[in-house]
Amino acid sequence: MIASVRGRVLAVRLDSAVVEVGGVGMFVLAAPATLAGLRVGEEALLHTTLVVREDSLTLFGFADADEKEVFEVVQTASGVGPKMALAMLAVHRPDGIRAAVAADDHAALVRVPGIGKKTAQRICLELGDRLGPPAGAPAPTPAAGSGDPRKDRVVEALVGLGYPVKQAGDAVDVVLADRSEGAAAESDVPGALRAALRHLSGRG
Repeated sequence: MIASVRGRVLAVRLDSAVVEVGGVGMFVLAAPATLAGLRVGEEALLHTTLVVREDSLTLFGFADADEKEVFEVVQTASGVGPKMALAMLAVHRPDGIRAAVAADDHAALVRVPGIGKKTAQRICLELGDRLGPPAGAPAPTPAAGSGDPRKDRVVEALVGLGYPVKQAGDAVDVVLADRSEGAAAESDVPGALRAALRHLSGRG
């Protein structure tokens, strides 16, 4: 088990990053909020979980141990795999997921792409108090930084999370129209993605 990686960030993409560890580039999948905190060329520490399948080894990274714990616990609910768990963390903070489960708030969970009403009911029923109580009120997703990232890349990421192309495109149009700066830096794309997710979940 690879519990964490520390090293220089070589690349940050819409859904992943590459971190150099001992001369080896480690490919790590992560939620937008985690990726937004990484900077190419700077050192980073990511808490990680290695998911082993017959045909793949996939490393998932998190900004802190709390995100990692929630990622692992939600997968104990039947029908929830690593991709859905990561999508949950893309839409909600760890305490937001705890609050939704504790309050049996199915509406909050169905905002996550891939989770329908029945799945939300099952998650609440099966997880029970495994996640523990939230530390406080559910934290909102951080606001996106300034910039104007390329629309097609953000739409592609949203479609990959399960949103229809038209819905994703409309959400990105709203986000880009609200941004205060002109030309965008490539590194701001994760921030725009988070803003689009907030809008799609009704919190933007």
